[in-house]
Amino acid sequence: MDFPAERTVDARFMEPPQPFVATMEMLDTLQPGEEMLLLLFREPHPLYRVLQKNGHNWVSELRADGTFAIRITC
Repeated sequence: MDFPAERTVDARFMEPPQPFVATMEMLDTLQPGEEMLLLLFREPHPLYRVLQKNGHNWVSELRADGTFAIRITC
């Protein structure tokens, strides 16, 4: 599924902690029911714990190119 650029965090080439920071900043802009897409080369297990604690839902998909595409719902 394609997401608008303004709702996508492409963190595949970011160094930690930038992916986490960018994701949390994007989540702060979302309205209830809106979604964002996070792209990473590794599965972000620590982020999942934070998302769960804050009541967000997510679905993770491993793409053929090794990218984890994570749809997060606010």
